[in-house]
Amino acid sequence: MDFDFTALETGTYVVIGTLVFAALLVAFIAAAAMATIILIGTMGMVWYAVKGILGGLVHGINFAWDRLVHHAGQVEIPAEFQPQISSGTGSYPRVALRDS
Repeated sequence: MDFDFTALETGTYVVIGTLVFAALLVAFIAAAAMATIILIGTMGMVWYAVKGILGGLVHGINFAWDRLVHHAGQVEIPAEFQPQISSGTGSYPRVALRDS
């Protein structure tokens, strides 16, 4: 049985065309929504990875600095430093008062 499109009225063509156009719009919106969901998920995973890497880097720097400061605090200096007497301007040593 063959279907004859020439027997359809113009209104039927309009309805079929509208339905096809609506199906194309639905497919486009669905594809865009899926792409958005995938991108948001991917960027979320990338954000957590970058956050973890940077957090680990900052933690490592803080740990290394803490060990360095702790080690520097335990170092004994073998010589005694003698205080140096310098000429001063009263209560502010080593300050040259040029404009006064």
